[in-house]
Amino acid sequence: MLKLTKTLLVYIFLLSDITLSGCASLNDVVRAKEAGTEGITKTYPVTQEQAWDIAKTVFRWEGADAIEEHKDEGYMLTSSGMNFYSYGTVMGAWLKPLAKESTEVTVITKRRIKTEMFTTLTEGTFHKRFAQAAGIVKSGSPLPSAAPD
Repeated sequence: MLKLTKTLLVYIFLLSDITLSGCASLNDVVRAKEAGTEGITKTYPVTQEQAWDIAKTVFRWEGADAIEEHKDEGYMLTSSGMNFYSYGTVMGAWLKPLAKESTEVTVITKRRIKTEMFTTLTEGTFHKRFAQAAGIVKSGSPLPSAAPD
């Protein structure tokens, strides 16, 4: 009986920790961008239109759900669901043209549950995939529907 009680208390503690830690939302990603405190920004030699298509493709390659596009404001938001190592991730990409063929890309990813250790997509992985996709676009090839190796 004592062992069962201890186990039950551990489960209650873990559940309350998750509940009290809160869940991140797409709005949290937007607020983080507005605050300028999070995210990674890099510049790529692509037009804003190319960058837009690349960002959507990268999110899809990495398993994102529906993508909420705010093209007039220059950003998109999405999320990914739970998998075996994460409760999911909320993400946003901001695209700012710097010149005709130069676009600044900022990406922010946040764990859905703040106490989680992993995200389904990191900012570094997004930029790695973005650079890979920009190379494909610059070579004149179409972006594949599945992520290249």
